[in-house]
Amino acid sequence: MIIWVMYDIENDKARTRVAKYCKQAGLYRVQYSVFLGTLNRDRKDSLQLQIEEEINSNKDKVYIFPMSRPELKATVLLGQAFDKRLVTDEIKALFF
Repeated sequence: MIIWVMYDIENDKARTRVAKYCKQAGLYRVQYSVFLGTLNRDRKDSLQLQIEEEINSNKDKVYIFPMSRPELKATVLLGQAFDKRLVTDEIKALFF
């Protein structure tokens, strides 16, 4: 499934670790605090647990949204937006 992870985390170290976990999960950074990519359910659940351990639930905000491929294809990108092809497994395989 396609996953968006968006966050607003106060603590610098926690924010850095959450970004690291997102990258390690194979997500593509589309903005400083926004990641997008394809994860299976187990990997998504694992990432969620890692993030929960890092954040202060009384102050920080993290959103993990699933999105279907047709919804991603219908997404309108303006300005210096990311390349939607980077989110597909086929294109990612070319980079790794």
